[in-house]
Amino acid sequence: MKKIIFTEKAPAPIGPYNQAVLVGNTLYTSGQIAINPTSGELVLDKIETETKQVMENMKAVLEAAEMTFENVIKTSIFISDMNDFAKINTVYGSYFDEKTAPARETIQVACLPKNVNVEISMIAIK
Repeated sequence: MKKIIFTEKAPAPIGPYNQAVLVGNTLYTSGQIAINPTSGELVLDKIETETKQVMENMKAVLEAAEMTFENVIKTSIFISDMNDFAKINTVYGSYFDEKTAPARETIQVACLPKNVNVEISMIAIK
């Protein structure tokens, strides 16, 4: 059985997808971008602030599934400019214990939704 995960503490889906889907003990999240869920506005002033908003959105989705970043086993980071990697990595890394951090891939892409600079998705296990 799959269970749809939704929280108002993260941006609402704007298409035919959900914030996350729980199948058994495995959570599959949709990619999160830097939309402030309260205002609906994009947070794009600098890459560190943008990444923090993405991670806070992801934190809210994980909490809605009764999980934390400790449950995350795999992340995918999509960025528009690999030159931003170090700054993104610093913010991203602050959410994980380096000893138990998940597997990860980071991919530079030509364009992301709403022309943001970073999008992150995760897989977590309860």
